[in-house]
Amino acid sequence: MESYTFDTYLYAFLLTLFAGLSTSIGAILAFFSTNKNEKILSLGLGFSAGVMIYVSFMEILVKSKESFATLVSSDSSAELLTLLCFFLGIGLSAFIDRMIPEDVNPHEPKSNEELQELKPNNHNSVLKKSTLHRTGVFTALAIGIHNFPEGFATFVASLDNLTLGVSIALAIAIHNIPEGMAVSLPIYHATGDKKKAFWYATFSGLAEPLGAILGFFILFPLMGDATLGITFALVAGIMIYISFDELLPASRVYGNAHTAILGLVLGMLIISLSLVII
Repeated sequence: MESYTFDTYLYAFLLTLFAGLSTSIGAILAFFSTNKNEKILSLGLGFSAGVMIYVSFMEILVKSKESFATLVSSDSSAELLTLLCFFLGIGLSAFIDRMIPEDVNPHEPKSNEELQELKPNNHNSVLKKSTLHRTGVFTALAIGIHNFPEGFATFVASLDNLTLGVSIALAIAIHNIPEGMAVSLPIYHATGDKKKAFWYATFSGLAEPLGAILGFFILFPLMGDATLGITFALVAGIMIYISFDELLPASRVYGNAHTAILGLVLGMLIISLSLVII
């Protein structure tokens, strides 16, 4: 197992913190949402999916297989272990989604009509303020649960390869923007308090660095080739699930199919070039 310097740990943590706090950007964007902003967000979400899908298959799974290869006698055994952990990561993400009520699940993107409910001059909502407040609070908790494994994924990837970590942090940061919207929309509409809505969204994002810290203290004392192999494959599975279950559907909601695929291809192109050049 590779040893890391204090600076390496610090950079990995700061990248995780950056990814988590992007929920604050979503909170602010929700207050001033326009069709133009939503098209940019659509492109960004497709871009984020492209980055996650590319690095999962081309980088992270490869690292997982390399770690397992030091423990088993054949290449096929290493690949089998990698695939088992990869699909376990997908299953773990699906299980977390299953446990969260659909009406507060942050993987449900907000439509333009729902974004309009945030406007102060809109009084047509039939939902009670208490219900809206509950939705915002539970969405914040749901996002916190989702962000734990994402935080650890960013942290571990950054330790192994800073360029890869930056790419993943950027992708997760983009995907956290609509999650910040999902928290701030109902909180603000229920309370009329922008500051309160902003801080709820911000605190939900802090689960990202918290996940990195807890994962570090729980897993890193046990870190070896087996743990690294399992962790990298799980991370790849989590990121693939996020891409197909959340990012691409949300990209189409905020834009259209063409915007989503354009962002997807650009994300793959830019991350592949950056990993070769840097």
